[in-house]
Amino acid sequence: MQESTEPVEKVCIEYVNLRQSLAKGRCTDVDIIGVDVGGTNTDATLISNGQVVGMAKTPTNHEDLLESTTEVLRKIMDYCVGSEPIQLHLSTTLSTNAIVEGKGEPTAVLAVPGPGINLETLELGFPIYRLKGYIDHRGREVAPLNRAEVLKAAHRAKDAGAEALSITGKFSHRNPTHESSIHTILAKEGPDFSHITLGHRLSGRANFPRRMATAYLNSSVAKQQLRFVEIIERLLAANERIQNVLVLKADGGTMPLRDSSTRPVETILSGPAASIMAARALSRYQDNNIVVVDIGGTTTDIAVIVAGEPLFERNGAQIAGYSTLVPALFSRSVGLGGDSTIHTTYKQSGTGERSIGFELGPTRAGAAAALGGVGPTPTDAAVALGLAQIGDSSLAIEALNRFAKTLELTWRQVAEGIMEAFAEQLSTTIRRIYRDLENVPVYTVSEILAPPDIRPRAVVGLGAPAPVFIPLAAEKLTLPWEVLPFHEGSNAIGAAAARPTVAITLHADTELGMLTIPEMGYRTKIEHAMLFDQQRARQEALVQGTQYAKDLGLAHFEDVHIVEEESFNVVRGFHTVGRIHTIRAQVRPKVTQVKWDKSSTTEHESRR
Repeated sequence: MQESTEPVEKVCIEYVNLRQSLAKGRCTDVDIIGVDVGGTNTDATLISNGQVVGMAKTPTNHEDLLESTTEVLRKIMDYCVGSEPIQLHLSTTLSTNAIVEGKGEPTAVLAVPGPGINLETLELGFPIYRLKGYIDHRGREVAPLNRAEVLKAAHRAKDAGAEALSITGKFSHRNPTHESSIHTILAKEGPDFSHITLGHRLSGRANFPRRMATAYLNSSVAKQQLRFVEIIERLLAANERIQNVLVLKADGGTMPLRDSSTRPVETILSGPAASIMAARALSRYQDNNIVVVDIGGTTTDIAVIVAGEPLFERNGAQIAGYSTLVPALFSRSVGLGGDSTIHTTYKQSGTGERSIGFELGPTRAGAAAALGGVGPTPTDAAVALGLAQIGDSSLAIEALNRFAKTLELTWRQVAEGIMEAFAEQLSTTIRRIYRDLENVPVYTVSEILAPPDIRPRAVVGLGAPAPVFIPLAAEKLTLPWEVLPFHEGSNAIGAAAARPTVAITLHADTELGMLTIPEMGYRTKIEHAMLFDQQRARQEALVQGTQYAKDLGLAHFEDVHIVEEESFNVVRGFHTVGRIHTIRAQVRPKVTQVKWDKSSTTEHESRR
């Protein structure tokens, strides 16, 4: 077996010799660079005229993500020697890491809950200062704010160490007046905060605790994101060719770089979104039910696509124990990867014989022995068995041999047992995810599926270890499988292929004659309110959604669709006196298809 001596910063592309045949190609006016900051490596890709022109890789510096981004940008720019403009798409873990590691700015919440809510029982995990005042469920002001109380609460928060602030009212999505008024008061007379988030500007959906958590997290990471944005902008100032920068969001769409400094919470969990977008851009299974499996060094992300459309989290993203209203693609992460820790298990048979097995993860053991680590890891098992050609196979065998001697086994028995354990754990996790989904309604961007036909027809894999472990897991699931082309860096392709997206929520109360779109900070009187039926509400949502997307500079602003709607009567004295319409309109998350030589992909029908 030939052993690789390629350094980590050079990505091996199995299907196309990019460095020799494509690096000299000139860029065109449709060039896009995608960058994905992963847990182990930061990947970049250059797409020109819908084709992958080049790829680059560098180790992720978790202490300085900008350093990783700058280095991988320097490398990928070598593939494009022209002078035409370039668009940059970034998938960054900055906000995710800050939240998970608890490294955001100290933040407090000013809440206007109205009567009937005990904030202490919510146990949300962040400081909340309750204010008087009340907007009811119809958006009517029942009790006004107390200006002196607002200022007192803000000073108390500041004195307690808060550097950032968020403001959330229970029914601010129906009428944002109180949130806006509090912000105005603090801007004129309050203490200084690094960032202030208004809850209604992040989501127009109901759920007060989730909106509070979303606004809180947004303010806590805004300062770090702003620093990142400013540094990227300075970096781009020295490179006039990169003229437009977009950041990948949790819903699989992108947003302008500058907007990410005011709504950074929307960029959380962009890594799983990038892998889903990669599958949509590269997979043969475009209109099928598939399970997308992204295998990394520490974790494996699993996503579900139904009839070509990814599932969405029903209520919003969850991160580090916080439940939010951030729109997000459905994904589940399991502590299983190429660098997973290996644990020994024992089973006793009915005859008293004891058998040895293995359990992997959820923690990372470190680098594989084949790559200079201590090991052994699942990667070492694959290398030792000749299933992967990386590093030094003799070092992998040596590490497995040391481990095997403690169990009175051969290194080959251990290696085969590790491979079996990986396939079993992965296939079991996939089955469990589908069982759980079949018990609840599931959501795509275009419809609710209940009861859905969501069972996968194929397993689509990506990530460096995918060619080794995807076939084994698919065999246990009795499904055909596919490993995406450019699988080692396909997340960067997913980021590059993602299109901008945005959503609004229109709330119209015809009895009150008021229409509100909280994400736009828009509230107006409805002309001829009694004639404002559901059809007019839909039309208005499409018009306003299109205008909002256009104002934000989205190229596909005309691609707005209704994704959620409800309408019910307001009855008083046995008579209908009005209707309340809630319509959610969205520019759908889509991808630009990436062309590649389909004869070179890796796929297989499982043996049944």
